[in-house]
Amino acid sequence: MRAVVERVSGAQVVVDGEIVGKIAAGLLVLLGIGKSDTAADAEYLAAKILGLRIFDDERGRMNLSISEIRGAVLAVSQFTLYGDVRRGKRPSFDEAARPEPARRLYEHFVEQIRAAGLVCETGRFQAMMKVELVNDGPVTILVDSQRTF
Repeated sequence: MRAVVERVSGAQVVVDGEIVGKIAAGLLVLLGIGKSDTAADAEYLAAKILGLRIFDDERGRMNLSISEIRGAVLAVSQFTLYGDVRRGKRPSFDEAARPEPARRLYEHFVEQIRAAGLVCETGRFQAMMKVELVNDGPVTILVDSQRTF
């Protein structure tokens, strides 16, 4: 499971002109699910993201987590994180999970964030979405449950 985690001062997802998910300060998580991912990957990624110390403390140092600042999360499914462009110029998505297993793991990830007591807004699974954000910093972190970058 892969995530692009962005510290934001605000973000929203729009589907067919309707805002379906919106947060103020917090994290935008673009979440990709691979075909070999399991519930353990979703739990690992949620715990890792909840603990990332990427928010400023009173001295202006990145030393606080989303849990500590009680911020919100906007989780957006994004199978294109599994796009492989090593051969040719058109991405191959062979390693991305099929829609139904991906939906279950995406929902399990969201449940883990909510179980930690945080607000977790979402996009709409398998919809064409417009994601709007104001990256704060900018701070963008890549997290992968299978390997390190």
